[in-house]
Amino acid sequence: MSTFSGYRFMWMMVMFDLPVLTKRQRKRATRFRNDLLDLGFEMAQFSVYMKFCGGRPAADALAARVERQVPSEGHVSILVFTDKQYGRMRVFSGGTRETRQTERGQLVLL
Repeated sequence: MSTFSGYRFMWMMVMFDLPVLTKRQRKRATRFRNDLLDLGFEMAQFSVYMKFCGGRPAADALAARVERQVPSEGHVSILVFTDKQYGRMRVFSGGTRETRQTERGQLVLL
């Protein structure tokens, strides 16, 4: 049996709804998005960012780093799920279902 398990590796999704009515709020929302990019997240949708994590300890550490960046206004949700669950995600673009890439382009050392 392989030591690589779709239940062992984790993904993190950060979803947020931040106020952007004032210049200060827009600047803070932009800074939060840039903070996520600096942490290695990729934008899935405008207010949804995702990142592959090696496992639960790495996901917990990353969640703590994201929490330190959360603005004082608005709503931020952090969701952690297994690679197996990620593989079952259904994604549609323009009404057409996209095929998901199952192989990661990232080397994980155990």
